[in-house]
Amino acid sequence: MKDLAGLMVPDFDDVLAAHARIAPHIHRTPVLTSEFLNRTTGAELFFKCENFQKAGAFKARGASNAVFGLSDAEAARGVATHSSGNHALSLSYAAGRRGIPCHVVMPHSAPAAKKDAVRGYGGVITECAPSTSAREETFARVQAETGAEFVHPYNDPRVIAGQATCSRELMEQVDGLDAVIAPIGGGGMISGCCLTLSSIAPQVEIYAAEPEQADDAARSFRAGHIIADDAPDTVADGLKVPLKDLTWHFVRAHATDILTASEAEIIDAMKLTWARMKIVIEPSCAVPLAVILKNPDVFRGKRVGVIITGGNVDLDRLPWMKG
Repeated sequence: MKDLAGLMVPDFDDVLAAHARIAPHIHRTPVLTSEFLNRTTGAELFFKCENFQKAGAFKARGASNAVFGLSDAEAARGVATHSSGNHALSLSYAAGRRGIPCHVVMPHSAPAAKKDAVRGYGGVITECAPSTSAREETFARVQAETGAEFVHPYNDPRVIAGQATCSRELMEQVDGLDAVIAPIGGGGMISGCCLTLSSIAPQVEIYAAEPEQADDAARSFRAGHIIADDAPDTVADGLKVPLKDLTWHFVRAHATDILTASEAEIIDAMKLTWARMKIVIEPSCAVPLAVILKNPDVFRGKRVGVIITGGNVDLDRLPWMKG
């Protein structure tokens, strides 16, 4: 890990250490393909299925690295975070594996399935209004009351090093990739991709996929500085948070482009994945496929790794249901 002007930036040695540390607590998830989607897009798509990960999302990687990297004295105080869902339930999962408390602040609008999973893993939820400022203000109070170790959902070098193990596995599983694409919210997964690929496969292009209605990362990328929206409204509930200084460091330095998709395009891509691949994914995971379908000239003829980030969805409130 390097200190760059006061910013602790993980390096590939941290990724290797993280992978060894978390190996007993995660799945090496499969890579699936679809001839139908290959024909439809004109690309060869390789889906890295983190919807089959422990706790149902890639965030189990970063959370496990943070939790199992704590000293016994640090762990005794427990851990705490704020999250719309997948990091909250992943941190609760990892904390439960280590037998320590976990406190999470979640917006009251977070999917019930994610709240239920947090509680099922033993996490204690404090709800807040659905905005970044409300999350951070409520969290400050919870942390002060508990004294727990803060594990940021994405702007944390331990978390980014853990997320980077996903693209490391992908590169071991698929030869000759031309590009990798993943969703972007706060940028933890994309930062992990940037960390791994810039280290072991710098020729691979890195694309981030974002909802049009929560496009602060795309606007930041074009402006050359962070632009943060406080409370965007999108079906992709996991992608509502803004970039922070550490994730911006990786995105600015290594991302090829950030492309966006509309709400209708995201929902159509999610439904298409369910129908043709027979797997459960949440709306945030459908944004990369939506972007590929929307920008065929960018991806046609390429071998593309697509990170499916999670499968924690409220089955009673699927986005294509009426009413």
